[in-house]
Amino acid sequence: MNWAFILKYLPLYERAAWLTVRIGFAGVILAVIIGLICAVIQYEKVPFLKQVVAVYIELSRNTPLLVQLFFIYYGLPKIGIQTDAEICGMAGLAFLGGSYMAEAFRSGLESVADIQTESALSLGMSRMQVMRYVVFPQALSVSVPAFMANVIFLLKETSVFSAISLMDLMFTAKDLIGLYYKTTECLFLLVVFYLMILLPISILGSLLERRLRYAGFGA
Repeated sequence: MNWAFILKYLPLYERAAWLTVRIGFAGVILAVIIGLICAVIQYEKVPFLKQVVAVYIELSRNTPLLVQLFFIYYGLPKIGIQTDAEICGMAGLAFLGGSYMAEAFRSGLESVADIQTESALSLGMSRMQVMRYVVFPQALSVSVPAFMANVIFLLKETSVFSAISLMDLMFTAKDLIGLYYKTTECLFLLVVFYLMILLPISILGSLLERRLRYAGFGA
């Protein structure tokens, strides 16, 4: 292990990690918003929109992120829609992640027994109040494991961003391996930085799940 090489190129990995985190978390936030909207549409069985959401979920989940990125990055400019690599990465991650988040949130919403919503409505609560005070708190606990797994999955999927020339962690590792043939050192730094990004999220997810169960939402 060449530690001098590792120390020399550590700042390059730090910049790549920051780019990966910035684009990754922006894509995850957009995916959560899309997922919530789609899950509510499915749960409420909104006419026409429910079918549109179903088509989107099947299309998104059954095509690779790399294909989606190529379509956005190379295909959209052909019809006059210009974009840069970072926006393309965020959009691709949001498009893919939205479908997975939608399924995670939908499973949580559907886990709440109908008798609870019916009882709340019979007590005079509005539909919005039922969703806010009865359905969402219980659905949250059920959705947390799948939600955190999706966050980790999406952040790992950022490794394909190198295909659209984004200087992320994978691009940096492949570039340095091609230049200096220091495979062990480059892959070591790659693993270390991905662990630094993903391990805290995994731990946070476990703690959050335990806290919600302890608070009684998972009962």
